[in-house]
Amino acid sequence: MNRPSPTLRHSAAPWAALTCAVALLTAGCSRPGPGASVKPEVIQNIGSDTMVNLAQAWAETYQGIAPDVSVEVSGGGSGLGIAALMNGTADIANSSRHIEPSEEAKIVERTGVKPREFLVGFDALSIFVHKDNPITEISMEELHDIYAEDSALDRWSQLGVTNIPNARTDRIIRVSRQNNSGTYHYFRDTVCGKKTDFKLGSLDMNGSKDVVELVSRTPGAIGYSGLGYRTPNVKMIPVSPRKGARAVLPSIATTLDKSYPISRPMFMYTPSEPPPHVQRFLEWVLSPAGQKIVEETGYIPMPPPEAQP
Repeated sequence: MNRPSPTLRHSAAPWAALTCAVALLTAGCSRPGPGASVKPEVIQNIGSDTMVNLAQAWAETYQGIAPDVSVEVSGGGSGLGIAALMNGTADIANSSRHIEPSEEAKIVERTGVKPREFLVGFDALSIFVHKDNPITEISMEELHDIYAEDSALDRWSQLGVTNIPNARTDRIIRVSRQNNSGTYHYFRDTVCGKKTDFKLGSLDMNGSKDVVELVSRTPGAIGYSGLGYRTPNVKMIPVSPRKGARAVLPSIATTLDKSYPISRPMFMYTPSEPPPHVQRFLEWVLSPAGQKIVEETGYIPMPPPEAQP
């Protein structure tokens, strides 16, 4: 049997090396040049409907600052955002409530570490009625009696409010949110009480904007929504912590000094320590530039570091 000569048997090696070198050179030449477009890194930002307009404003502004990063925002409620963290489909969850222990446990089970919490601003949960409603203020007790299941208050006249223009009946039409909303949970716990549920029969909306729009076209309605969703077609009424106390409107000042009784923090959560491009975005959100957008969109920015406790 004729065996191949040693020269022929090993001559493929230099050619293979040359082929690899050519392939690497070709790959290097095909890399995008300075003017070529580069696919951006994506941040999936999901959650609170209260925060969705703010999150979109952050995303749009940040695109001009970091064009190599695309922040993709969607709402659906705080619960949906946290669920997306639990199943690994979100980089950041926007939430108008604290994450619950059971939710945190599921994230730890998946990632091995606790989720990170970032306080990014505050929202004054505002009480809206139709712009023609003559009511001038409301107390926390009266809000409880309107919304809580343990109260029979269901007519405006029981609050001393009469002659609402164009209202077909004296009945209070309660507008609320669906139960996957952080706003729903916060309002229920703060106004109705942690052990008290809402009355049946409310009109439960998907989003904060939907609440305000329904109230604006329903003379006998009352609803709650984020301060940033106020429009000229609704009336925002002052709230007092109890009957006889001074009623105040939600604002930056009344939220930060805690005189407005229905204000709450807004959070961003990451499933673990965020990767560098997510960390840079969060740092920008908390910077003066990012916090300016909080104020411009109708929310309450974080106080400057020297004013924080």
